[in-house]
Amino acid sequence: MLSTTFVVLTVLAAWFGPAGNDAFHWRGKVAAGQLVEIRGINGSIHAEPATGNDVEVVAYKTGEVYAAAGIEVQVVEHNGGITFCAVYPSADGRRSECRPGAGSQLNSVSNDVNIDFTVRLPKGVRFVGRTVNGQVEAKSLQSDTEAHTVNGNVRLSTAGAAVGETVNGYIIASVGKINSASKFSTVNGGITLEMPTSAAAEVHAGTKNGLIHTDFPLAMRDEYAGRHADGVIGHGGPDLTIVTVNGTINLRRRF
Repeated sequence: MLSTTFVVLTVLAAWFGPAGNDAFHWRGKVAAGQLVEIRGINGSIHAEPATGNDVEVVAYKTGEVYAAAGIEVQVVEHNGGITFCAVYPSADGRRSECRPGAGSQLNSVSNDVNIDFTVRLPKGVRFVGRTVNGQVEAKSLQSDTEAHTVNGNVRLSTAGAAVGETVNGYIIASVGKINSASKFSTVNGGITLEMPTSAAAEVHAGTKNGLIHTDFPLAMRDEYAGRHADGVIGHGGPDLTIVTVNGTINLRRRF
């Protein structure tokens, strides 16, 4: 089990080294069933399968040198797994604190410096990616996955269950199963969700300004508030919510 040790990894000159140098590099063991969480502010997050049994996290910083002062990556090991944060100075000059879970970072001073993360995960290690301004992409993973952003697209594929959320962006997702946490939502963008023929869930899909296309036998209805599709797929199961305001929803069956 991972300890609750709090480790701060200070930004070094490698942030501004020659092209191709890693700004930040971490490699280590994370037990199957635990999670790796990436918390960014400005920048993209990309997750992909590892070639071995180690988790690897690489981060690159881009932006003006003067604006990058004081920005660092922090690492927190905890009982549930390990969290990596891109930490910017807060508005009152204090250091933001890296903590696992949604909504746990202090507000930070906005600037044009991006920290882009690449994460490599072995089978069985869960993944959560959170940023504010940037895309979150998780490709060909083998465990439960979450992708959260505000201004950016979400693209993910996993053999496990998934959550995908953004505000200004589209969502394209392919999942192997549905669980009680499964949800896909945006405001300005479409949602395409691919599920296996064996998927089992109670589906609730809705859009205000868009269409709904489905390969599954769902009851469709048009209302003043938009279009909706509801119904049980497979033998039923947990609720699966797919919602957008301005965009089309596509529910596809993977054979």
